[in-house]
Amino acid sequence: MNSVKVNNALAVISLTPRGNQQSLRIAKIIPCDCYTTKALAKSGLQPFTMNFAQSVARLFVDYQSLLFICATGIAVRTIAPLLQTKLHDPAVLVMDEKGKHIISLLSGHIGGANRLALYLAERLNADPVITTATDINHVAALDMIALDMNAAIANYHDSVKKINQMLISGKCVGLYQEHHQVNDRRGFTVIDNLQQITGLDALVWVTMANPLPNLGLPIFQVIPRRIVAGIGCRRGTQYEALYRQLRDHFSLNQLHLLALQQIGSIDIKQDEVGLIELADQLSVPFNVYSLDQLIPYESLFPQSSFVKQTLGIGSVSQPVAWLMSRGHLLGESCKENGITITLGVTPCYM
Repeated sequence: MNSVKVNNALAVISLTPRGNQQSLRIAKIIPCDCYTTKALAKSGLQPFTMNFAQSVARLFVDYQSLLFICATGIAVRTIAPLLQTKLHDPAVLVMDEKGKHIISLLSGHIGGANRLALYLAERLNADPVITTATDINHVAALDMIALDMNAAIANYHDSVKKINQMLISGKCVGLYQEHHQVNDRRGFTVIDNLQQITGLDALVWVTMANPLPNLGLPIFQVIPRRIVAGIGCRRGTQYEALYRQLRDHFSLNQLHLLALQQIGSIDIKQDEVGLIELADQLSVPFNVYSLDQLIPYESLFPQSSFVKQTLGIGSVSQPVAWLMSRGHLLGESCKENGITITLGVTPCYM
């Protein structure tokens, strides 16, 4: 999740008349939905449709961010049974009825609570309360680096915990970026080549490559999600076959599978169960493209008369990958067992 998103991404929850005044004030600053008790509901303030705890549980699932205008204890006790992990929980903030303090309570980094607290505090003339250790020690956070780059982290929880703790403790952590730019490098020792690792306690390596060499020190990999996969397959192809071939194709190209950004196919495959499950299991979007979108690129690639007769276009995976990557294909297509996979790499600015 990213911070300060619009389109009903924020729910503001208040329980008193003064709290409702603050809710309406916030609604003038950022798009949000404001909720309160049935007795206090009025224009701009929606009533809870269930009891308070049940309503919060629903909002916890439906919204990317929740802002409670009430005592912190009420917010904590209400959300406690709902918590999962920092990768899934929404941002949760708490503000007092007078609007003096805004606390980033939950999902400060990945959920964007810290940034939202700072954003609102500046506009409400309030004091933001941020307690995450990397922020108060003015060093970068590995999870925020990944979020800003749309990147994955190998062994996410352990890696984030270890690197953030090392930075807070003043350890010498190297940062090797290859072709990918990291904006927040506070606390890191930036190295230009792998000959400069002497004296480092650990190395954060931003790369899509896999495997990485053994350099004699702990390596933590940040993997930009820039690889797209155009896929054509026979009707009814199983998820297991698709996953196995995609995994092997990434391995052949020495790429980490976590670098996958999205998969795509022709729109006639939009209900292909195996492709839908593949995207779901790998937590990436599955996009489909019409003949009108793909045919302009058909002549760039070898064509199959059978595919042309069946689908109206001579190839699927290559035009799809070409479209998704804006013409930056990667390596050769892999054709096995009625499955064709073509990889592309998106430009850094996408």
